[in-house]
Amino acid sequence: MSNKFSKLKSFLPAKRKLTLSERKARRGWFFVLPFVLGLVLLYLPIVVDSIVFSFSTIGRKMDPVTNLPYDWTEFVGLRHFKEGLNPSFLTSLGEGVVNLIWEVPAIVIFALFVAVILNQKMFGRAAFRAIFFVPVIISTGLMEAVNAAGTTADAGGIDDGTGAASGADQFISMMDVQMLFSNMKVGTGLVTYVIDLVNSIYDIVNFSGVQMLIFLAGLQSISPAIYEASRIDGASAWETFWKVTFPMVSPMIFVNAIYTIIDSFTRQSNVVMKTIQEIYDNTSENVATAQAWTYFLVVILIVAVFAAFASAFVFYQKRDS
Repeated sequence: MSNKFSKLKSFLPAKRKLTLSERKARRGWFFVLPFVLGLVLLYLPIVVDSIVFSFSTIGRKMDPVTNLPYDWTEFVGLRHFKEGLNPSFLTSLGEGVVNLIWEVPAIVIFALFVAVILNQKMFGRAAFRAIFFVPVIISTGLMEAVNAAGTTADAGGIDDGTGAASGADQFISMMDVQMLFSNMKVGTGLVTYVIDLVNSIYDIVNFSGVQMLIFLAGLQSISPAIYEASRIDGASAWETFWKVTFPMVSPMIFVNAIYTIIDSFTRQSNVVMKTIQEIYDNTSENVATAQAWTYFLVVILIVAVFAAFASAFVFYQKRDS
């Protein structure tokens, strides 16, 4: 009997052993399984209801026979989307896009700068990393709502020499920067940008913690042998950064830029999010939902355009399999 089973087993195909990458992939699915289940069971039904809500008008009527209320749904097509494209929404959308153009480079550059510094060997490096990441934790929830309401700006004033007190979050004025750049032939546009960056340093630090950690992971993945070879060739620290460090972390720059774009667009203090929330609370829930989906499509379009443009400049190190 055992001989028959052994002969039958010999005709069956041998079971292939999983490779290391395949075993890691299965373990990865195990770790993301709670998120996938939550996405399918909880999040997707809400998304579907939101889509239906943006194309319909939902209300309650009384049944003349039973004299009981019942819900009714009327499909209205693109009516809510047309109503949502009003001047107020379009103005806030343009303002949000302009703020994004100035904010994303500042956050990414600051995060990379801090990550390069914290990657150096120095005393208390772990403590400094924790200090720079603490604002990411405390700036969520209640603190984010306080910042969005501008409560912290009422803490006091700083005398800038003009006789009027400025906000507590204003560090420098236009006059200070103009005096600094008076002999450098710098335009007023750059002066205004520098002023806005310095006065927004609080927000930049708060919103760059996650990007800083990603940059740190990328910097620590660079082989020390590459830096050693560059030192042997006589490359300076400046040349090493631009010819070794910057190309090697370019995938992290790409990821952080996309993350910052999405984070900036979905932040509670975003002007478009405020406009949609006001419409939802005071005017029409259906129109606000349609505006939210319009805003979502605009964000996806901006991310797709940026990804198509920036992916051509990303350097991926080839590794032996």
